[in-house]
Amino acid sequence: MTEVKDFGRLMQGNEACAEGALAAGTKFFAGYPITPSTEIAEILAEKLPQVGGKFIQMEDEIGGMAAVIGASLTGLKSITATSGPGFSLKQENLGFAVMAEVPCVVVNVQRGGPSTGVPTSPAQGDVMQARWGTHGDHPIIALTPVSVKETYELTIKAFNLSEKFRTPVILLMDEVIGHMRERVQLPKQGEFEVVERKKPQVGPEQYYPYRDDGTGVPPMASFGEGYRHHVTGLVHDETGFPSNKPEMVKKVLDRLHKKISDHLDEIIMAEETNLEDAEVMIFAYGSVARSAKKAVNILRKNGVKAGLFRPITIWPFPSTKLQEHFNRIKKVVVPEMNMGQLVGEVERAAAGKSIVTPLNRYDGELITPVEIVEKVQEVL
Repeated sequence: MTEVKDFGRLMQGNEACAEGALAAGTKFFAGYPITPSTEIAEILAEKLPQVGGKFIQMEDEIGGMAAVIGASLTGLKSITATSGPGFSLKQENLGFAVMAEVPCVVVNVQRGGPSTGVPTSPAQGDVMQARWGTHGDHPIIALTPVSVKETYELTIKAFNLSEKFRTPVILLMDEVIGHMRERVQLPKQGEFEVVERKKPQVGPEQYYPYRDDGTGVPPMASFGEGYRHHVTGLVHDETGFPSNKPEMVKKVLDRLHKKISDHLDEIIMAEETNLEDAEVMIFAYGSVARSAKKAVNILRKNGVKAGLFRPITIWPFPSTKLQEHFNRIKKVVVPEMNMGQLVGEVERAAAGKSIVTPLNRYDGELITPVEIVEKVQEVL
């Protein structure tokens, strides 16, 4: 018998996101169509009912985020997808999910802004909004893919981190990654990790929905399972009911942050290319990192020892990984499709040991490899 070779699939980034969500076990999507993320909703509208899941098109982005929180509280892995002004509208309920410790995945396929901006053009202007968009001191995890296949992988990873740490996770894509098509070979079910949320090991009478079991992440019962579960955006004690006692406020906020900061080794991911002997570092993420990798190859062929640092986890910011290089590498170029956002974090990590130079483009066009090469040559 002739062996049939697997040539993979031609897949769009948004399609890979939807397929990754299904592979992770999502059973619920709520949202509102918005360019350039709409394909995620369209695909899940078709495929979720086939696996016993639910799709709801809500009346607006605010309702979409609220419905995702509600579905997650009933035990369903839940996801929403949006862009630009839609991401802005989700911020209040995103903060609620952080405080109430409700696992969910929020996909933001970035486009030009502010406001309605340039809906069909790529941008990376929501990086700081992903970190600080909702008010107050709060932790957040945000991942950013560079390819169609990595979009699939990071969607699964986003669900795993969300369920493990009982927190919202943001998948921060951009229009190029969302709409580009690549041939990919996806792993089969069972070839990747799928994390389920931690359930209580006690009966309903002994259950406290926010009692720390020593890991920083309280076990979570689902609505309808017989466990009493009060949910509020107010600071609360371990019963879930509000408390404004200063010691309780501090205790809750400390735990929310520590459950992330104590596990950075599990959360922070980065790709390093040709940095072992590099004299200049290019720091780039998302679709810009594709141009940056090409620029590194061009520079190397021209005798310039260039390397690439690509953060996969943007938040928490990979400061420690970056700082390992700053004692040796004295020049850093940071290309971004915005007016300068992560460049400030790179400068903070460099702490004066390296000269950090931004390269910004925000006219709706890609940063090209040639532009990066020219900027590197300029700073050397």
